[in-house]
Amino acid sequence: MAKRYELSEDAWTVVADLFTEGQRKGRPRLSERLMLDGVLWVLCSGATWRDMPERFGPWSTVYQRFRDWRNRGTFDHMLKRLHIRLNEHGLIDLQTWMIDSTTVRATRASAGAGKKGGDEPVDHAIGRSRGGLTTKIHMLCDSNGVPLRFLLSGGQASDISYAQPLLDDVSIPGKRGRPRKRCRWLLADKGYDAEALRQYCDRYRMQPVIQLRKMKRKPKPGLPRLFDRPKYRQRNIIERMFGWLKENRRIVTRFDKLAKSYSAMVSLACAMRRLRHLFSYRA
Repeated sequence: MAKRYELSEDAWTVVADLFTEGQRKGRPRLSERLMLDGVLWVLCSGATWRDMPERFGPWSTVYQRFRDWRNRGTFDHMLKRLHIRLNEHGLIDLQTWMIDSTTVRATRASAGAGKKGGDEPVDHAIGRSRGGLTTKIHMLCDSNGVPLRFLLSGGQASDISYAQPLLDDVSIPGKRGRPRKRCRWLLADKGYDAEALRQYCDRYRMQPVIQLRKMKRKPKPGLPRLFDRPKYRQRNIIERMFGWLKENRRIVTRFDKLAKSYSAMVSLACAMRRLRHLFSYRA
């Protein structure tokens, strides 16, 4: 039986080849599974790398292995594989999706990173809001609470500005045909009440179920949009999914200087969520 914060044997079997490298010259490497369990311990406990228990080996080795996986995009490949597995078992709802964001506090230690090239944003996805330094996670999930796609931004960014980029990036691969990129119903709160998003949904034949803000509106020609209140009640699923995500203490408070490091932690947390769906429902 796996210890707390560690992968089970079945879960490791699904993703083992993504983390295992070929034979190399020199001293034998420490177990990849042990290194991944060390990263999971940091993710769940929220402790610093230096406070890692000795059973995982030198903390610097675990941290270097995490950086290697982050730079290779291993956690993203892990998410894609789990998407395929869940879709094969019918555990992803392709009809009803919901979109929302959550703000996490960033510590002072996470600020002050130097300029980095590549995919690293200029502001490192850290902004200032009423709560100080914050990062916002923009998330898309299905009605089963399975995370489908996420983006990071500074805490001061508006939700609506990241809605269309988030929907454009989603891709649910299957065994045959092109990946699924659209749903039938899109649920969102009043922070996404914008005509541009509604027109975007019309263009791709999605039905927006978005609560209206209390404000004066100009009358528009055509049939009025009806608000499906019973369908909107399902939106609490993404709120509960955020609650589960923030049980990982490395997510609820940001300590990472680089956005790609924090994104890797969020990806790993989402992967653990999908593994839970895969094995709990199959059982």
